[in-house]
Amino acid sequence: MNSCLYECSVMHHRLSPKEHHFRYRIFMLALDLDEIDDLAARIPFLSRNRRNLYEFRDRDHLTLPGFERASVKENLVGYLAQNGIRFPVGGRITLVTLPRVFGYIFNPISFYFCADAAGTPLCAVVQVGNTFREMKPYLFCEPSGENAFRLTTPKHFYVSPFSALDLAFDFKLRVPSERLDIHIDDRDGEQCVLVTALTGDRVPLTAARLAWFTLKYPLITLRVIGLIHWHALLLWAKRLPFHRKAAHPELQRGVFNPHASIAGKTP
Repeated sequence: MNSCLYECSVMHHRLSPKEHHFRYRIFMLALDLDEIDDLAARIPFLSRNRRNLYEFRDRDHLTLPGFERASVKENLVGYLAQNGIRFPVGGRITLVTLPRVFGYIFNPISFYFCADAAGTPLCAVVQVGNTFREMKPYLFCEPSGENAFRLTTPKHFYVSPFSALDLAFDFKLRVPSERLDIHIDDRDGEQCVLVTALTGDRVPLTAARLAWFTLKYPLITLRVIGLIHWHALLLWAKRLPFHRKAAHPELQRGVFNPHASIAGKTP
């Protein structure tokens, strides 16, 4: 099987307007989208689209209007087609993401790596989420080097009240192998204002390993959302500028599941 787990370190280092640094550890699933049903059949506490300790639900990921009942792979292939990319017969898609845990999901970021039948990287999609349950995909149309993708693009998405909407994301992705190696910087023109890294080691996706990670990283999705709010409180205490979500709907573009504060107002 191509699917696996990654035991990861997440690092955030805010450089401006005030410095703030933190690091924590999590695990993430790396799922070949053609293997999910087989994984659910052999791991008793992992299910697809039904209640369990760990759940993979297609609707938690990129969903095109009118494709709400389709699989995540069907939605992603449709999204690529809308952007002029024809996904090849026999191609594979690996999704690096967090699962639902006891029915709760919060995914700040997920990664789709697309390859042809021979395993040659073709394109990638980064799916960024926020606490308003919105998500936005960022498309990498082709590799930028051997087993690597690079994209610098306007953010145009409300991720944090302490980050301006007119910044740019600078994504640097390596195709997952024995290591997961992903770097995302926030840039204000030429200035880097926030550095983020997600790095980790590959481990087998087995029932035993998932059980061990349940003990080592309990309630992982609740831990992630809890840490986000805790560090938001620390940033507020440092008196960082606060950006309200409804202030600039024109800078929130290409958003899936738009919140009421911007629905019908975005270009």
